[in-house]
Amino acid sequence: MINPSIFTGKNVIVQGITGTHGAFHTRNMLSYGTNIVAGTSPTKAGTMFDDTIPVYASIADIQKERQVDITVIFVPAAHAKAAVLEAIDAKVPLIVCITEHIPVHDMLQISQHLKGSGSVLIGPNSPGVLTPGKNLLGITPASLSTAGDTALVSRSGTLTYEAMDLLTRRGFGQKCIIGIGGDMVRGTSFVDCLELFEHDPDVARIVMIGEIGGVDEIEAADYIKTSMTKPVYAYIAGHSAPAGVQMGHAGAIMGTNTLESASEKTAYLKKSGAHVADSITDLISHIR
Repeated sequence: MINPSIFTGKNVIVQGITGTHGAFHTRNMLSYGTNIVAGTSPTKAGTMFDDTIPVYASIADIQKERQVDITVIFVPAAHAKAAVLEAIDAKVPLIVCITEHIPVHDMLQISQHLKGSGSVLIGPNSPGVLTPGKNLLGITPASLSTAGDTALVSRSGTLTYEAMDLLTRRGFGQKCIIGIGGDMVRGTSFVDCLELFEHDPDVARIVMIGEIGGVDEIEAADYIKTSMTKPVYAYIAGHSAPAGVQMGHAGAIMGTNTLESASEKTAYLKKSGAHVADSITDLISHIR
């Protein structure tokens, strides 16, 4: 099971810190208070990012001088597999991969490498993880959140942001916000997060946002039915999506399995004990 303390690790690094996206979001994370101690860029090793953060060629080079608890990856898709594998080999406890468009066969190799590694991977194609008041790891707009006892896990970045804003407006602060990513093959799953939240005494309720495609939400529903004691509020995006058409994320494509549709997933979650709604607004309004 994932340890909640993994998200508040002290020493954070950024792989791809000197790229356009890496640099922009590194500055945002620093402004939030995230303790970013170093970054990697093979072509700019030995320089300083914004005159304050040292840039190294590799994680191994950083580890010669300091411990690394978390890495946030902004490396382009073509090189992302190598970056994630480097982090796993370096035994970094938490790996947050923001990169999108990573080939499926690359992710299959990463999945095999993760087994028994001790590292937790969030993503890819993820907005990251936000622990309000503590760590911003990725691109989530922290200004929409406030600290509290509600946990949020989602496959969709933009719907995560909308849910955060609605929760905050209704007075439901958040303990942890995890964007697991919208790709077909990813690291951490809904079930992993539900298990984490169920055993975290600081979490009182969970909001789960899914999409069409795949059966992750069905597996989550089975877990809710057998193992959850805390209330789960679930919304599945894509009620009007046609079969066989990719809707946004690489994983959001409804196949021939009827359980992949939004309506079937919603019905299955409801039978499993989750509170469901057909819109984010309605879902959040039902929380108590």
